[in-house]
Amino acid sequence: MENIIVIIPAFNPDEPLMLDFINKLSTEFTNIVVINDGSDNCHNNFFNSLKEKKFLTVLTHCVNLGKGQALKTAINYTLVHFPKCKGMVTADCDGQHSIKDIKSCANKVLQEKDGLILGVRNFNQSDVPPRSRFGNKLTRTVFKLFIGLSITDTQTGLRGMSKKIACTFLETKGSRYEYESNMLIDCKLKEIPIFEIPIETIYINSNSGSHFNPLKDSLSIYKVFAKYILASVSSFLVDIILFTLFLAIFNATSLNFNFFTSTIILATICARLISSLYNFFINAKMVFKKMNNKSLIKYVLLVLIQMFVSGILVSYFTSLLFGSSATLVKIMVDSVIFVINFFIQREWIFKHKRKI
Repeated sequence: MENIIVIIPAFNPDEPLMLDFINKLSTEFTNIVVINDGSDNCHNNFFNSLKEKKFLTVLTHCVNLGKGQALKTAINYTLVHFPKCKGMVTADCDGQHSIKDIKSCANKVLQEKDGLILGVRNFNQSDVPPRSRFGNKLTRTVFKLFIGLSITDTQTGLRGMSKKIACTFLETKGSRYEYESNMLIDCKLKEIPIFEIPIETIYINSNSGSHFNPLKDSLSIYKVFAKYILASVSSFLVDIILFTLFLAIFNATSLNFNFFTSTIILATICARLISSLYNFFINAKMVFKKMNNKSLIKYVLLVLIQMFVSGILVSYFTSLLFGSSATLVKIMVDSVIFVINFFIQREWIFKHKRKI
């Protein structure tokens, strides 16, 4: 297959295993790019021997820069030096991907030129190492809840993409294992479709050669929601403090309010107007990183709806609970609204338009 380039990042590889994998791969693909990501000097002879193979290009990082940077280096090289190629497939060097599955991924790239192809494994098999099963289920759940993506195998190294899609991923942040997670997040933000193809689940020596840490290397996935929590909690505190302050001021006026113009409703409106402006700019700059007039209009509409929902519910439950603390009731009501807010803002207010 001449029009698809296979990219293989390698760091301190199992030399016999990798050599056997490359030799088999060369029977199906005429161009392979290997990136030595700062492996120890004891592997120099091995990589030098690979350079003698006509079908293979070896790129080298002087020091270990991480899998993400290795992929970026190889993708950029491929785009520059193989202008006639249709796309590329990334594969791990540890023997986890069969030649048949790599070919399937390559063929899918030719069919789906505007999407990211994922070769996904079956983690329900009994021979899957516990560390791999745990890591996948953890990140899969996080992606579903916080990013809004349903992906069978978030950690797969077998991925295919056209040249156009590859250019997009050169701008994806991250230099180590978080890069592959950020690729998936970028697909969500830029509305790049993801196509899954089932592949064989292969583990050599219980995957002992993997450098992936399922807990440490999954932390970057939580950044979007962690930033949202930080922004929302600070906004929440501003709102509660202002609500309590305005409530005290309005109650001190001893004015005669009815239910629909109660001190709780007025305090909610005044506090929410101020805290919402703060929350909008924090989310637009730190979390979803998109701000325009449409986003602002949508956000104002959301605030107005939730402001009155919050005020009415707090008034209702405060009276229902025989004069319980309005501030305490507001904390409980707004905690539910907090979760709903995240999904509405992610899917509607700050939703990115496709730019590729």
